[in-house]
Amino acid sequence: MLRQEIHSDSDEGDGAIKYTISGEGAGTIFLIDELTGDIHAMERLDREQKTFYTLRAQARDRATNRLLEPESEFIIKVQDINDSEPRFLHGPYIGSVAELSPTGTSVMQVMASDADDPTYGSSARLVYSVLDGEHHFTVDPKTGVIRTAVPDLDRESQERYEVVIQATDMAGQLGGLSGSTTVTIVVTDVNDNPPRFPQKMYHFSIQESAPIGTAVGRVKAEDSDVGENTDMTYHLKDESGGGGSVFKVTTDSDTQEAIIVVQKHLDFESQPVHTVVLEALNKFVDPRFADLGTFCDQAIVRVSVTDVDEPPEFRPPSGLLELGEAAASAGGASLGCCRPRHVLDTGLSGLEPPHKDPGRRRNKGLFHEATEKPQISLWCPSRNGTGSLWCWNTFNQPCTAPLRYAIDRDSDLDQIFDIDADTGAIVTGKGLDRETAGWHNITVLAMEADNQAQLSRASLRIRILDVNDNPPELATPYEAAVCEDAKPGQLIQTISVVDRDEPQGGHRFYFRLVPEAPSNPHFSLLDIQDNTAAVHTQHLGFNRQEQDVFFLPILVVDSGPPTLSSTGTLTIRICGCDSSGAIQSCNTTAFVMAASLSPGALIALLVCVLILVVLVLLILTLRRHHKSHLSSDEDEDMRDNVIKYNDEGGGEQDTEAYDMSALRSLYDFGELKGGDSGGGGGADRGASSPPQTHLPFLDLPILPGRRDWRRAC
Repeated sequence: MLRQEIHSDSDEGDGAIKYTISGEGAGTIFLIDELTGDIHAMERLDREQKTFYTLRAQARDRATNRLLEPESEFIIKVQDINDSEPRFLHGPYIGSVAELSPTGTSVMQVMASDADDPTYGSSARLVYSVLDGEHHFTVDPKTGVIRTAVPDLDRESQERYEVVIQATDMAGQLGGLSGSTTVTIVVTDVNDNPPRFPQKMYHFSIQESAPIGTAVGRVKAEDSDVGENTDMTYHLKDESGGGGSVFKVTTDSDTQEAIIVVQKHLDFESQPVHTVVLEALNKFVDPRFADLGTFCDQAIVRVSVTDVDEPPEFRPPSGLLELGEAAASAGGASLGCCRPRHVLDTGLSGLEPPHKDPGRRRNKGLFHEATEKPQISLWCPSRNGTGSLWCWNTFNQPCTAPLRYAIDRDSDLDQIFDIDADTGAIVTGKGLDRETAGWHNITVLAMEADNQAQLSRASLRIRILDVNDNPPELATPYEAAVCEDAKPGQLIQTISVVDRDEPQGGHRFYFRLVPEAPSNPHFSLLDIQDNTAAVHTQHLGFNRQEQDVFFLPILVVDSGPPTLSSTGTLTIRICGCDSSGAIQSCNTTAFVMAASLSPGALIALLVCVLILVVLVLLILTLRRHHKSHLSSDEDEDMRDNVIKYNDEGGGEQDTEAYDMSALRSLYDFGELKGGDSGGGGGADRGASSPPQTHLPFLDLPILPGRRDWRRAC
């Protein structure tokens, strides 16, 4: 119990003065004796809660309660003792450190606090120490920094440590108070573990008809690390060390699995088993741990290709045939055939001789059992006009599946080609002409006889080779003009020719005047040796009055084989020119400079003239006979004719609508005939008149055998 005393100078000890206090804790924590002024603490004081109290003291007259002295203020200070232990106020504490960190690596710092007075003694002086976990971690006694004690922390062995740190006051002296806390230290991962395949061999199977992009299977390499340190990339290599061309591999970013995917078409018959090497590598490699070894692993993946029923296959899928147009001009020419052939498939392009062992094939020194499947191979030798569609067997075995062949008629609308359904022999059904169509593209179909849904196609290009079957011709119907006063040797016209053929060595044409013509004194022809010829004058001047047009026949011969020729005509007109040589006018009278007509030509010409004369005489005779017949008709009796005129008009005064004079002449003609024959026959004629025919534009009857009177209307 605390005791404190206050006293007034006016106190004589007779009890006339009364002491009182007021302020913090007055009357509760602190009490004062009214007679003596002693102050007593009635409770235990705690410095950590309140370090001092401010009080005011009064001295009063007991009788009148009057202040005898001014009020005085005083402070009661609580003196500290070591009664508070250190405390860790910021827990829980969680720290982390990378695995394989070197010794002394700082992990984190912890700090404790002590409520005692740090200025009074050593009550608040703290010292840190490790109570549990000292084998792996240490703590700085003054700062509380936790550090690693070993260099081989391994997350894969132990990922979490619970370390107990103690703080002691009184500078760690005996009798000091202490407090502790638990610090959780997490060991973080580094990429110190390479990927590892759980097994060294994986087996998968897939059908040979699987399309490109089909997943064959998934393989995952295990990695003891976590997070991005487990990210991997995969690579495929075949057994020979090259890249895996048939398959490719991708990585599933979520599961880090290797997905093996078909990259090329599979063929059970050519390779039933594929063996590849799958390699797994870490995507992120820490160079600090390069000395731990290579961060990759390998496994063998064997993919078995299962057989499916497939259509025949053309190898290669297209071909070229060449055929001379002369050989196929009459139709029925054979282009080639498809028939069974024993061929060894070694996986190489082209056709190779059979192997000694017909049931096996050699690959890298190993024998693999072969299964048989018939296919179609397209074989086309060049430039000999023949070619064949061969039945291709994977190994040296005859084709076992019967095949049927056809031509897709959409590619041969004119049905120029035919194919034997059993042998595949292709023949022409019509004549071929290179100048009409130099190329033909047809599609050949091959199908299994018992399952025509198994069908394949091959594109066959047929080139028609040229033969010399078209004679050369003048490029145009040449016409030239020459002045009357032309000089000898003057160039009149340069001649060129065209030829629809295309010989391999190019065209070579020869020019000369026709052999049958007499020597031409007017013009000469010069072969320039470049497939052209030049026509020149041979004498000085021409007389246009005597002859103003010349026809010069020119013979053109090609180089063959066989040699073909044709004759063209150059028309040369003699014209009047001015002094500068400009043409002013030309006459059109023609004079043919040709060879004399042969007797046969003269006979043919006379026969034609005789036929024309006979035809003219026959026509004149027929015309004369027709006129005599018309004259006899006019003399017939006209009394039986009934003239009806039913259209209304203006009478005789209306002379614009019809030609009335024609009608009057008809009546006059009837009366004249009636007067000659008597007047009693009118009734009989009316009773026996034949049917009448009416014109649509005028209601005038026309009797059979009578003249057409429409001219009068």
